[in-house]
Amino acid sequence: MRQTARIISTCSADTFGVCSALFELGGMIIMHDASGCNSTYTTHDEPRWYDTDSMVYISGLSEMEAIMGDDTKLIDDIVDAAKELHPDFIAVAGTPIPTMTGFDFDSIAYMIEAETGIPSFGFDTTGMNTYVHGASMALAAYAKRFVKQDVEQTEHLSVNILGLTPLDFSVNGTDYAVETWLKEAGFEVISKWAMGSGKEELVNAGKARVNLVVSATGLGIAKVLNQMFGTPYVIGVPYGKKYGSQLEMKLKEAAGPEVTAMENTNGNVSAGSLDKNSLAGFDNSNDCKKKRKIAVIGEGVTSLALAEAMEMETGAETKVICVTECGKNILRGKDVMASCEEDVEEALKDADIMIADPLYKPICPDKVRFIPLPTEAFSGRIYRSEIPNLVKDLEMFVQKHNL
Repeated sequence: MRQTARIISTCSADTFGVCSALFELGGMIIMHDASGCNSTYTTHDEPRWYDTDSMVYISGLSEMEAIMGDDTKLIDDIVDAAKELHPDFIAVAGTPIPTMTGFDFDSIAYMIEAETGIPSFGFDTTGMNTYVHGASMALAAYAKRFVKQDVEQTEHLSVNILGLTPLDFSVNGTDYAVETWLKEAGFEVISKWAMGSGKEELVNAGKARVNLVVSATGLGIAKVLNQMFGTPYVIGVPYGKKYGSQLEMKLKEAAGPEVTAMENTNGNVSAGSLDKNSLAGFDNSNDCKKKRKIAVIGEGVTSLALAEAMEMETGAETKVICVTECGKNILRGKDVMASCEEDVEEALKDADIMIADPLYKPICPDKVRFIPLPTEAFSGRIYRSEIPNLVKDLEMFVQKHNL
């Protein structure tokens, strides 16, 4: 029962993560469920729904079909719809009901592809994990199937942005700000996974010299591209000038000494040794007393980047309270994974300041100052207009809240 949320809300589910990751890629996405999941996703967790065409549907699973296992109806319905809509691919994602009945998503996808000739995926999401699990799974599967293997890396600085979904960054211009930051640093952006890039860009992801993972949803595809092409990846989000400067240096080092040396002629950073895959945690040279302790609650990669940037900007001591799935060795030793409400409350006991989605405020201790930072993945559309673009405006955020 520890997973039961008594007071706060919950993160967007893994089923919705699949839909968000694949939303712009021209596929037909089916949530296998009775009803309700599609409306929850499209009205609360998908800000692109009203101005971007996409094919996201519900299967309309009935009680009798669930009990008797009538998969033929599902397959026939999907095949008929595909003949009419001509999607680039088909994806079927799970929800709690097919999880309980033991639905075989891989076999169903195989049968659908045999009937239609259209590449098909089956994702055994359960609705019980967070969006990070589903989105990471979906992007990795798409890359394995569609990214071209017969491409050569560019001779100049080039990068893919991995894990770029509105569940972490909304549609407030953060995606454009990250791309602009990379271009100003001298990188060609090959593809963005998966906001703002079509199939023609994604299939050429192997050309990039390095990958930038901006959220944990991009970790799965980062590992796939590393296996396919040996492409190193750096984890972080360019929040603030100080943190962004060190992230730029890590990206250029990871891209290789030959391309970094070319950039050196323009006065940029020099190359150095670097492990194949670099994390977002950097040394910071602030000589501070760390009187204030700031707890940042949210997804692991974005929260870690914000915490590191806050230490550099303010000199405060930070701790990440990660409430989603997160890869190994991403968080620092002082950070914590919090799988339930009680874990979050326990981790807040030594905090002075708490930065989190407004829906966390009810569990904020009386002695802790609460600073709201809405996220699409937690509060949906409720505070959408208040979500800041921290890539562009971190310094303004710090000043506004007197940090």
